[in-house]
Order: sequence, then structure tokens, then C-alpha cells
Amino acid sequence: MQIAGSVALVTGGASGLGEATVRALVEGGGRAVILDRPGSPGEDVARALGSAVRFAPADVTSGEEVAAAVGRAVEAFGAVHVAVNCAGVGMAMRTITKEGPMPLELFRKVVEVNLIGTFNVIRLAAAQMAKNAPNAEGERGVVVNTASAAAFDGQIGQAGYAASKAGVVGMTLPIARDLASLGIRVVTIAPGTFDTPMLAMLPEAQRRALAAGIPFPSRLGRPAEYAALVRHVVENAYVNAETIRLDGALRMPPR
Repeated sequence: MQIAGSVALVTGGASGLGEATVRALVEGGGRAVILDRPGSPGEDVARALGSAVRFAPADVTSGEEVAAAVGRAVEAFGAVHVAVNCAGVGMAMRTITKEGPMPLELFRKVVEVNLIGTFNVIRLAAAQMAKNAPNAEGERGVVVNTASAAAFDGQIGQAGYAASKAGVVGMTLPIARDLASLGIRVVTIAPGTFDTPMLAMLPEAQRRALAAGIPFPSRLGRPAEYAALVRHVVENAYVNAETIRLDGALRMPPR
């Protein structure tokens, strides 16, 4: 699918990987709707990028709010061709601590946002994509999800996060099969350690230690590198039902 002329819905598009993706798609001639939480800098990002971008405040776990964001994209630009799921949360806690078992609500929250929220966006965006006229390859849409290296190498304290991201990996193939007859591809990217606002809060020494553990290149990933892979996935019609690790050969240790 060509980026130029396409319309993308990008969750978590107000910062980090999502913002880099919005910028890359707009640079490629596409248009985008940022779906992010109310109170996020989504409106500021949209304003800075101009008329090709809109902001739709929404919670990815809400069917009504995501449906409204999809409607906003159609109202503004006439269609939805691409959905990129970057919204997510991470909460670290051991299964049992000195204070007792991890509160079930923490585990539930991470799974609800990262896994259920991703599926919620897929189902609603794909329903809109199905209305598109197919292109020369028979494509009507492309979905790109964000998992994590933690889906394969979850660290101590990452039970909820790793489970939620492994769920995103696990549903990639069956959803791609579900949507194949509609001409909609589904691909997942599993980033390693990226230089995002979340990591920016860490002390510099800890950031250097994280970078040193990456075989090559021995640095944190750049959001633009994630965005470049999203562009390739969208443009390469033969990439489907795959999870692609983007991690500089990192295999995460226990801690």
C-alpha cells in the first residue's frame, strides 16, 4: 500500500514511537489521526504538523471512544487505510513482594490497555478498512501492532507486561487469517530498548547500562527507526502475519 494518499490512525501518537510514526507517514505523503489520551500533547503535535494531522482524544480500552476516533478520521480524510497500535503502559512488580502478592488490578490494567486495547482498535479500524475499495494488489488496509522484546524475554517484575505483549504476538496470525479475505494485512513489531520519553526519565548511568547490553549497534533504538519499519510494512504487500523483532540483537537478561 502506498503511503502517499493513505489515512492512518495511530494510537499513542502524541509521543515516542507513535509520534515518530505520525511524522514519518506525513513525510511520506500520508495523513494521520493521533489517538491518544485526553491531556496528552496530541493537539500540539497535530497543530505542529499541519492540516494533514488531526487529534482524537480517546482511551483505547473504550469501544465508544475508539469508534468515535475512527469516525473522526473518516470525517476529516474520508477513510482509514492504516492503523498503528503504539499505545501501551508498563508497570513492573514481582508476583510476590515483601508486602504480599502483586495486586491483581495492576496485572489486569496492563493487559487491558496493551492487549485488549490493541484488539479493540484492530476490530474497529478493520471494520472501517473493509469498506475501502481494494487497490491493485487487492489490499484494503494494513494493521501494525507493537509488542516488545519482553514478549519473548520477560524480565523479573514484568509478568503483566510480558503477558500482554505476548498476547499481541499470539493474536497476530489468527487476526491476519481472519482479515485475509478482506484484503487487510496484520503485522506486529517487537521493539527492544528504545529512546522514548519513558526511558528519558531514567538516570543517565542507567541509560548507558541499557545501551551497553545491546550487541549491535550498542545504543538505544531511535523512534525514527521504528517508524521506518512501519513504513516498510505498509508499503510491502507481502509482509503479513509476522512479528518482527527490532532490537539490535538484544536478548533481555532476567533483570
